[in-house]
Amino acid sequence: MYYWMKQAKKSPTERAEQDLQAENATLRTELSRVEEERDILKKAAAYFAKESK
Repeated sequence: MYYWMKQAKKSPTERAEQDLQAENATLRTELSRVEEERDILKKAAAYFAKESK
């Protein structure tokens, strides 16, 4: 409840900035996961391409 009261007292620009920071953190996390998946798929494709020759 204290957290909600504290958030309600903030100005709309402060809340918007905090929301943007949270979204940015989420997107950075997702980006790193997707980049890791891409790297794994690149390695797998190279491995199977080399194996088929």
